[in-house]
Amino acid sequence: MTKVYVCLDAISKWSNQEGIVEKFMIKDVERLIEAYQIKKDEIKSRLLEFKEVLEESDERIFAELTFCLCTPQSRAITCWEVIDLLMKNDLLFKGDEEHIRPLLKDIRFGDNKARYIVKARRYFTEDNSLKIKDKIRSFDDVPKLRMWLAENILGMGMKEASHFLRNIGLGEDLAILDRHILKNLRDYDVIYQIPKSITKKVYIDIEDKMREFSRRIDIPMDELDLLFWSEETGMIFK
Repeated sequence: MTKVYVCLDAISKWSNQEGIVEKFMIKDVERLIEAYQIKKDEIKSRLLEFKEVLEESDERIFAELTFCLCTPQSRAITCWEVIDLLMKNDLLFKGDEEHIRPLLKDIRFGDNKARYIVKARRYFTEDNSLKIKDKIRSFDDVPKLRMWLAENILGMGMKEASHFLRNIGLGEDLAILDRHILKNLRDYDVIYQIPKSITKKVYIDIEDKMREFSRRIDIPMDELDLLFWSEETGMIFK
């Protein structure tokens, strides 16, 4: 079996005594690549599903945005169940905070997230219709779109914006730096430790390191994200 070696900046460490870069074999890289070969088809299929979302309705895309607003410190499956319930009860597109809030009881910070949903809906509504696709398509640069979302949509930071863009097929080269991904990046020595707080600058720096690691092990960035997530949760979701 071929052994995989990677260097830090993606994965190597400086020797304090000699001041030279030492190459370390990451014990689990082979296992990670083996896991990727097993899950590759399912991962690629899921990413193809994401790419189709942007061709769907504004309501469908807005549902993905609100799902991503709900996910911080909450289980993804629970969040999607909540969004689905809001849609079935005709609240996601019409409900006010008072009526949305009780359905968010199973996710953390539900009061805040109910407010985020309503404010986001108002932001993207023109002439009583959602126009989120028009706004997305007004950008020809995905990183700029991500930055705009993080700076203008209440409750949406770099992670949530990256998550949303990936879920509508625009996040091929973006990192979704949730706790599962950060843990794996630390475990594979892509980063030394998980930061206590992540500014935009720190986010982009870690993303660059993940991108380099992705290149070195020859697993595309978006596929590596789903692989890490599935290794931690046992599923390929969204």
